[in-house]
Amino acid sequence: MISRILPVCLVALSSGCSLIGSQPYVPETKAVEVVTVTKQAVVYHPPMPNPIMTKPVEWKVLTPDTMDEYLEDLEKGEAPVNVYYGVSPTGYENLSVNMSEIKRYLRQMFSIITYYKELNDGQDEEKAD
Repeated sequence: MISRILPVCLVALSSGCSLIGSQPYVPETKAVEVVTVTKQAVVYHPPMPNPIMTKPVEWKVLTPDTMDEYLEDLEKGEAPVNVYYGVSPTGYENLSVNMSEIKRYLRQMFSIITYYKELNDGQDEEKAD
């Protein structure tokens, strides 16, 4: 009897579950859809610098008359201790041109910064829609 049961058991074990029924259930799968969304990176805008706070500067123009008065007061010991700088008319013109160049540069930089800031603000409004 064991000789008949043994071959049946071996056939059942070697065939696995194929004798029990049909193919196992495989759910139907859908194709994967890949969508690429392009987003522009947000541009960082640093805060604008604080306005320039200038301190008052007293300008004194030395002419031959005021220089004579200063030298007299200096001999008497009544002259204030001041440091005088001399600038030639050409040097004064160069100083004026340099200051106007600094103002021009600052105006141009401010306009560039404002342009990019407004450009990014427009993109933020589009994202909100």
